[in-house]
Amino acid sequence: MLHTYSGQTIGFEIKYKQRTSMSIHIDSNGYIEIHVPKGISDDRVILAVEEKWDWIQEKLTEMKDRTRGFKAKVYEHGESFLYLGKEYPIQIAHDINIQQDYVVFEEEKLHIYVKNLEDEKIKQALKRFYYQQCKMLVEKSIKSYQSNFKIKPRSIRITDNKTNWGTCDSRQQLTFNWRLAMAPQSVIDYVVVHEMCHMLHMNHDRSFWRLVGKIFPDYKAQENWLALSNWKMTV
Repeated sequence: MLHTYSGQTIGFEIKYKQRTSMSIHIDSNGYIEIHVPKGISDDRVILAVEEKWDWIQEKLTEMKDRTRGFKAKVYEHGESFLYLGKEYPIQIAHDINIQQDYVVFEEEKLHIYVKNLEDEKIKQALKRFYYQQCKMLVEKSIKSYQSNFKIKPRSIRITDNKTNWGTCDSRQQLTFNWRLAMAPQSVIDYVVVHEMCHMLHMNHDRSFWRLVGKIFPDYKAQENWLALSNWKMTV
């Protein structure tokens, strides 16, 4: 079905199911399905779509951004990298007298100092920067939320985990992905709280999510940011 509203036209498919409420589903290609209870008229479905119109358009824009495809980073002046949720350009300085390649954040730029201009050297300098910042940011967040917990993490590690933003093992050892330094502070805080809650509840059961929600009521917004932005959190 095609429907035009506010000067914009979208297409969607209505699927009738054994349910009590309507829901809107948008896949990674922008295909829209409206799941509705049996017996609901098309007019009521269209009214519900119009009420959610701004949200639908926002999600379609996000999907388009994602499906444009990943562009490999280039390591030259002006290339942008994420830091704390915002894109910042890099500035590269070549200095053979420095002891080690390094990065500092100053004047709304990522300033990179390297002994030579090889792409791999610049990339590794950036990764070290993110590792260091992630450790600092995570420790700061743990300190902020520790009052909600009677037990403390035994250790904190920053790793290059390909599948998780954070983990907690049975010995209360917490591990975090260095790419978290690219996320907003609120997202870092949520991942920290999520893993600290695992110190008490190792599974994602109802008790676990109740505790997460009590400490961090806005956690779904942070999960949504990660789901939509993880593809560009890279060096």
